[in-house]
Formats: sequence, C-alpha cells, structure tokens
Amino acid sequence: MPLARVALYEKGVTIYISPNTNDNPEWQATIQHIALEGHCYFINADMYFTKDMYPKDLHCQDEIDKLSHIVCRGGSCIVDPYGHYVTEPVWDKEEIIYADLDMQKVPMCRMELDPCGHYARPDVLELKINEK
Repeated sequence: MPLARVALYEKGVTIYISPNTNDNPEWQATIQHIALEGHCYFINADMYFTKDMYPKDLHCQDEIDKLSHIVCRGGSCIVDPYGHYVTEPVWDKEEIIYADLDMQKVPMCRMELDPCGHYARPDVLELKINEK
C-alpha cells in the first residue's frame, strides 16, 4: 500500500506500528525499506501462534489438525529510520520486545532525504487523500 504509506509520511509519522501476520523472512526486507523510506521507526508486531491455540470447538478442526505445530512463526522487531534493527526479529516463540528509541534519528534522517518534500516532485505529482 505505497500510497497509504505516503499519506502517513506526509503527516510526519515518526513511529509506524504494523500488526502483521506475514511471518516469512523475506518480509523483513520490506519492513526495513518502509522504515528507511519513511524515515521513521517501524514496529513490526507479528503474530506467533501454534495450532493448539485455536479453539477446540471450531467447525474446521479437521483442517487445523493438518497444520504444522507452529502456524505463524512471528518475526516481531523494531527497525530504526536508517533501516537497521533496534531489536532483531523474534521467531518461533512468544516474547515482548522493548527498546529505547532515539527520536533524534528521525529529523537527522529526514535532512538527508525527504520523500515528501522536494523529492516528491509536487510540480508533477499530486496525492489527494480522502480524510472523511
């Protein structure tokens, strides 16, 4: 959703929180890209769950029984505005991640490149956002 991200960048987002179910390692490159592109911290809150966490009374229990023990591997992490991990991704377990964020990195990073400033080419492109 690149245009939705640009709308957030234009508003000056500094901490981008994303609840997620995408537990493949390849997704981590996208998370780092979004943090770098938006010059913001990216908090990736990925789900970890196992098949025994499903309620036992679901009508599709036979399908659940076919799943591997770990259904969603997690991958929660925090990435700084330069695309570097503040906390490494957490895989295959439940864990709460904590970090102290240096908020001075946000304006420092934005001075190097501002994707919604003159790099956005407002003379050529215009994004209209329906805020109803």
